[in-house]
Amino acid sequence: MKLPKPLNKYFDHTLLKPEATNEQIDELVKEAKEYDFYSVCVNTCYVSRCYDALKDTDVKVAAVVGFPLGACTTQTKVFETQEAFMDGAGEVDMVLNVGKFKSGDNDYVRDDIRAVADAAHSFGGIVKVILETCLLTSEEIVEACKLSMEAGADFVKTSTGFGSAGASTVDVALMKKTVGDHLQVKASGGIRDYDQCMKMIEAGADRIGASASVKIMEVYNSEH
Repeated sequence: MKLPKPLNKYFDHTLLKPEATNEQIDELVKEAKEYDFYSVCVNTCYVSRCYDALKDTDVKVAAVVGFPLGACTTQTKVFETQEAFMDGAGEVDMVLNVGKFKSGDNDYVRDDIRAVADAAHSFGGIVKVILETCLLTSEEIVEACKLSMEAGADFVKTSTGFGSAGASTVDVALMKKTVGDHLQVKASGGIRDYDQCMKMIEAGADRIGASASVKIMEVYNSEH
């Protein structure tokens, strides 16, 4: 399979565990520099630390918002988004309010995403909407993708990595089919090896969120 861009540029090199230490974040940044990944993806308290360490590189900083449940207020998500961008983030990955979505409150969900998208775009940033696909039916995944498009998001993303399951090729393909060229798709959650990674890209993923990015690149480099 011929990739449209270098494999390393698919990766949001990720560390979101609650027990992640300063030293582990610094190691994440070091690896991202070494492999020239697209970005590091971290919790908001680490954005400025990562930005300072990466500002002389083209590796971006992505931050998670409303993470991992998506159930905080819209105003909270907006504040967190603004703070992340002021600290140096280039992108935010926000969690869909799954409970409101499952309640059929589509206007709330659309407005929630739009508020974050507007805040991010005012900084020239990117917004990815984490659907948490393991909690949704196929029909709901399609509907959530459509709401994300209507709200002005830039990406739809499969998972937080904290749910009962992560990305599946079936869900990625369905998301890509739904959004077409209007949005990009990020696969994340449980992508731990090279074969899995390539299957996600083949299914339509434009970006991969992984903590195993280095391991995947080592296999790729050994074969190419």
